[in-house]
Amino acid sequence: MIETAKYYGQLLKFRLSFSVVFSAISGYLLGIDEFSTNQFLLLILGGFCVTGSANGFNQILERTHDKLMIRTANRPLPMGHLTINQAILFSSLLGLLGLSLLNFINPQGSYYGLLSKSCFFGLLSIMLYVLAYTPLKRISTTSVFVGAIPGAIPFLLGWVAATDDFELFGGTLFAIQFFWQFPHFIAIAWVLDKEYKKAGFKMLFGGEKGRYPAVLSILSSLITIIISMIPFFWNHNTLSLSIYAFVLIAILGTWFTLKSLRLYINVNDLNAKKLMIASIFYLPLLQIIYIADKLMR
Repeated sequence: MIETAKYYGQLLKFRLSFSVVFSAISGYLLGIDEFSTNQFLLLILGGFCVTGSANGFNQILERTHDKLMIRTANRPLPMGHLTINQAILFSSLLGLLGLSLLNFINPQGSYYGLLSKSCFFGLLSIMLYVLAYTPLKRISTTSVFVGAIPGAIPFLLGWVAATDDFELFGGTLFAIQFFWQFPHFIAIAWVLDKEYKKAGFKMLFGGEKGRYPAVLSILSSLITIIISMIPFFWNHNTLSLSIYAFVLIAILGTWFTLKSLRLYINVNDLNAKKLMIASIFYLPLLQIIYIADKLMR
């Protein structure tokens, strides 16, 4: 029983799902005027289930390709620890549960009386991740752009759960996480280039390690910095930045961009790994600065 539970945990990628939920929590804390324990728990549980469902369907569709990569060969489906039917049933039930929980968040603002805005964005993220991003990975690097959309939804989802509105401010949070993903994806694709090519995935821009993907990483890092500092120039009572947060974000963004610049100067795996690690830390640190700045005002 414990072993089986472990395999289901691997199917939903527990740690990845948790990191995605952290973005949703950040968006929620930035959007709220008054904290609601009920909404907060619905967001956490619903977001976790939706993310886990998308990860499960991703592994179902890529099970034969996962066998070809060292990093993924020990997943439950390639190893035969779970059957396809078990994985489909689990991922389906998890997705339905997650969407149902999200649908209880601000139901009065639902689309056509059916889906709350939170549920709509949860459903959109599953569909784009499973039906667009996953199959495109074997066709074109366009998948990185497409995958960045569901990847950026959690930050927005948290804001929508808090405000029941998309608006410019929620779109700004979406844009931050959207453009952050390009250096992140580029670094991962660089480090795992041989593995991805062996499995038939086209993930590295330009197809080869070189200055082209490094330039894209620099540009997207700079765009991320600019967008993340825009709230400083707004006079908005919910999403704004103090001069102290502005300076911290500028320093953090400069550090992040320098990692891409170093990859451009020295196109090697070591600098790609450093960029990958930096990208993992950058986003949660940025979100923590945003949240701390709001709480201290």
